[in-house]
Amino acid sequence: MSQKLHRRTILQSIVAVAASTALGCSEEETTATQAEASRKYFPQSVASGDPRPDSVVLWTRVFNEEHAGEDATLSLEVSADESFGQLMLKQDGLSALAAHDNSIKVKVTNLAARTTYYYRFIYQHDGETFISPVGRTKTAPAAGDDVPVKFVVGNCQDYVGRYYNAWQRLLQLNDDSVDAVIFLGDYIYETTGDPSFQSTNTLRGVSFSEPEKALVQKTGVFQYLAANALSNYRDIYKNLRSDPMIQKVHERYPFIVVWDDHEFSDDCWGANATYEDGLHQELEPDRRRNAEQAFFEFIPIDSLGSTAAGAIDVDAEPKYPNAHIYRDFEFGKHVRLIATDYRSYRPDHIIPEDAYPGAVVMDEPTLTALGALPAFNSDTFTYVDVDAPELAPVKGGLQQAYVAQAMKAGLTQQEATEKAATLVKGKLALAYVNQVLAALGKPALPTAGMPHGMAYLHMGKVDLFGIRGSRYVVVKDTFDLYAQYHYATTAKASENAYGATQEAWFQEKVKATNTWKVIISSVSFSSLVWDLRTKMDIPDPTLRQRFYFNVDQWDGFPTKKKELLGSLKASNVNALVLSGDIHASFASVEGGIPTLTAPAISSGTVQELAGTAVMGAGYTQNSAIYRYAVAEMDATLKAGNPGMVFSNATAHGFLMVELRADQALATFHLIPSSEIHKDYSVRAEAQLKSQFSTQNFRIQNGAITPA
Repeated sequence: MSQKLHRRTILQSIVAVAASTALGCSEEETTATQAEASRKYFPQSVASGDPRPDSVVLWTRVFNEEHAGEDATLSLEVSADESFGQLMLKQDGLSALAAHDNSIKVKVTNLAARTTYYYRFIYQHDGETFISPVGRTKTAPAAGDDVPVKFVVGNCQDYVGRYYNAWQRLLQLNDDSVDAVIFLGDYIYETTGDPSFQSTNTLRGVSFSEPEKALVQKTGVFQYLAANALSNYRDIYKNLRSDPMIQKVHERYPFIVVWDDHEFSDDCWGANATYEDGLHQELEPDRRRNAEQAFFEFIPIDSLGSTAAGAIDVDAEPKYPNAHIYRDFEFGKHVRLIATDYRSYRPDHIIPEDAYPGAVVMDEPTLTALGALPAFNSDTFTYVDVDAPELAPVKGGLQQAYVAQAMKAGLTQQEATEKAATLVKGKLALAYVNQVLAALGKPALPTAGMPHGMAYLHMGKVDLFGIRGSRYVVVKDTFDLYAQYHYATTAKASENAYGATQEAWFQEKVKATNTWKVIISSVSFSSLVWDLRTKMDIPDPTLRQRFYFNVDQWDGFPTKKKELLGSLKASNVNALVLSGDIHASFASVEGGIPTLTAPAISSGTVQELAGTAVMGAGYTQNSAIYRYAVAEMDATLKAGNPGMVFSNATAHGFLMVELRADQALATFHLIPSSEIHKDYSVRAEAQLKSQFSTQNFRIQNGAITPA
């Protein structure tokens, strides 16, 4: 609905209309041409976000190739009338700064509650006027308004090789009752084609204007880039926001956005990346600040929370280590939306990626003090102190083996030798020591009469460096015990995901009097457990245990998760958790608190990712492990978590949630993952509709039931 307004344009239009009878050129065609001329100056269209009863943030980016690198002056018009017949705001002299890639966020205040507004930006160049596409936004209901509230929930919208069919379906529904889209993170993906999870479809790709400033990454024989410089992150946002479907969704609905990891770096914690899986430290504060700068430039968020109207100063929005995106919103009498930040303040994963598998983390005196020793009476848990003088040859052999393996993994000899001296010492599990000695052709050490303890090996850590047994696929029972012990001995620092300040804020916000406290979490609270204890068709008895699939999410901080949910339950907080990240749909009750996990918009499903991981670990599609962990994942997850009501690990889509005074209604809109590589925008509308199915649930009195 954009248009170009200028005297010369009007005259051209009159001539065109006059000639249309003879030449067959319609007024609609002329208007479309004018709209196209304007749109090129607004290549990412418009967007709105952070709706409150009296304010909203409006966004655009202007681009003029002839004046690249220069500031651009814009005007903004806001009206309750789609035709802009009566303006409630006209603001001139807005500067879209070149320093911010000519993007601009404007906070508009003094608005009426739960009212639909239309807005457009105006750019003048060489005596001509160009108008952005018209955006529509909506303010939140006033505090105390006794009205139902409806949200769309989305997350994880990888662009590479994939199409936004989920957003297209939302547009088809044409639902005017939606109050806002809650986006739970992974708005962008920082890599240009990681084959471990991104598509190899080259029709939809990301390229960098300054590739020399990016980080070169390799997975097997594949090489790709990860964003590093500010321009790299900006390129990803610009590329993604050039997609017609996401433009239309932003033009239609206000967004409330939090970040997860891929806005910076996969499985990050604070400013630490994890690409090298512990080979080297990856503390990258400048890269983190670049990622946050681009996020604040392109996302219509008001992280400052100020009441002042006008352009938001992106440079004034705090960046790492002081970034602050956690915030809350009130939507009438019944909804307090509490948007949390899981990534900025959290500690490292409990099991480091470079943890030495044999290192004992809970020795016999510790297990005895906890009353847990009887569970560790098997020889599997015996250990030896290799620092004993008589075991110097054994220790030397273990360190030599470590150096050889670490150099093969990519460390220099000096780096490997230093790590070996730091890690290969003290109390080590004989189950691991004897395995290494066997590989060296040396006799095993006896286990009889030796003390018992728990090592990283007993939690699933088998490699010197890697995600298995660290961030993914850990043994649940031993991990839970160690996490609880570690939590106590570190004064809770080991699982302090929110940080002290945010957690205090969180505990205060959940005391709000609104009927529902809706907690936004970028990662899932639903516990994902593979219980393989009775699967006798798995030949290896060490695999017949309970495993957490993903400990990068809240399962990785089980003590803190239990504490947070327990405090909500104990205080009778009527809470509902909305989360994402895991690329699947779940509905479960965790610690008495209902939690819904929204499917990915487009990113590879968790079943696909699990399949890659299981096969990468050496198990074929015909193996029992593959059957339970991948082919029958939904059944396995439901069996492993008694609170799991619904699981779908194979579909993309979005979630709709309507919150009422007495209940909440949730609808999962799902499309098979096989359709993600198909562009339904060029197909008949009915074809996309036929691919979607829905699952409906009612949340009431702490329970989730089919609706």
